[in-house]
Amino acid sequence: MQKNKDRTITLKVNNITSKQWTNLVIELNLMVEAWKPYGPNIKLKTYNLDRIIKWGRSKNENTGRNRRGGPKLESHEELEI
Repeated sequence: MQKNKDRTITLKVNNITSKQWTNLVIELNLMVEAWKPYGPNIKLKTYNLDRIIKWGRSKNENTGRNRRGGPKLESHEELEI
């Protein structure tokens, strides 16, 4: 019988903005959550991980607005053109 072996991936990321870094961490966390039911136990480790994930899961007042600053729409409404 084979024993499960820990495997490690190290990412060194250069030339990335703080917004891009936040999005990368959030995307990796989404992958971790999606893979959980299939067995892999993946751990992420980075500075302020919990804070970044909390921010990524929060809803803000801009949700549902279009980019032109028009009226906020409900999820079932359509914008008339």
